[in-house]
Amino acid sequence: MDPKFKNTHAELLFRAVLTLKNMEECEAFFDDICTVQEIRAISQRLKVAQMLSEKKVYSEIVAKTGASTATISRVNRSLSYGRDGYNIVFERLGDYADHGDL
Repeated sequence: MDPKFKNTHAELLFRAVLTLKNMEECEAFFDDICTVQEIRAISQRLKVAQMLSEKKVYSEIVAKTGASTATISRVNRSLSYGRDGYNIVFERLGDYADHGDL
């Protein structure tokens, strides 16, 4: 596990997510564990990452998602210098992600 998560309960969270079997279970879990605003923020970052990976420009991303340029820059750094988490997810989402349906 990444050292930055040491002394947190992140492993429990990550293992819990891995137990979810379908969209309904996932929605129920995240509805219980997160506020609506937290889910909106996480999902906004995912959409921003998708648009950045499609080479969309910041102004288009701001208009489509409402994300701040600071958020877009942070996500862009993760895409460029992160651990490829976004790319793993986009690859596994396949056609769903390719059609911009996120």
